[in-house]
Amino acid sequence: MADCVVGYKRYVDLVLPFIEGKEIHSRGMMQEVERCKIALDLAHAGKRVAVVSSGDSGIYGMAGLVLELALKESSAMPEVEVIPGVPAFVAAAALLGAPLMHDFASISLSDLLTPWETIEQRVAAAAGADFVISLYNPKSKKRVVGLQKAIDIVARYREGSTPVGVVRNATRDDESVQLTTLDGLAEFYESIDMLTIIIIGSSTTRSDGGYMVTPRGYRGV
Repeated sequence: MADCVVGYKRYVDLVLPFIEGKEIHSRGMMQEVERCKIALDLAHAGKRVAVVSSGDSGIYGMAGLVLELALKESSAMPEVEVIPGVPAFVAAAALLGAPLMHDFASISLSDLLTPWETIEQRVAAAAGADFVISLYNPKSKKRVVGLQKAIDIVARYREGSTPVGVVRNATRDDESVQLTTLDGLAEFYESIDMLTIIIIGSSTTRSDGGYMVTPRGYRGV
């Protein structure tokens, strides 16, 4: 059991009912390094610390940053346990049906930590290799054109009728699940934000009966 909880305020608020009586250190967006340093300082002080992350801490979460900072320190390395969770694209896929049954790629469209040129290369490579593609961080208030650029790249390799799932706030009270196509995705742009996951099917993905399914290739089906 942890003595202290450190995390982004939005995620800490989600688990407040489970951390009553704990020492809480919450910070806002863009303070990831500070949060991890606080956690390590508390650990070195002898506290048991839980770093709250979204989805799975090892997938676009805080596990990597905690380990990076801990390994750079000259002081003794604290014991770090990475606890698995449910990543947003997995939760979104479950709400859509089974779009990730075959090979897939997960790509963040945020260019805060990755150059946009690199993101474009990754989108093109995944689309060209016929992966199902999960897009994280598709659009923010300041970053509005990247999604269209990414979809234009995918459209070079996929039919306009390719199934696409749009899931916002997966598994939360205000979740939204929409099933559309590559051509029809544009009508959802206004509602898409950083809390949205977009799953673009491969050439074999089908949409039927309200479900999005990518066949695994079993014989007799």
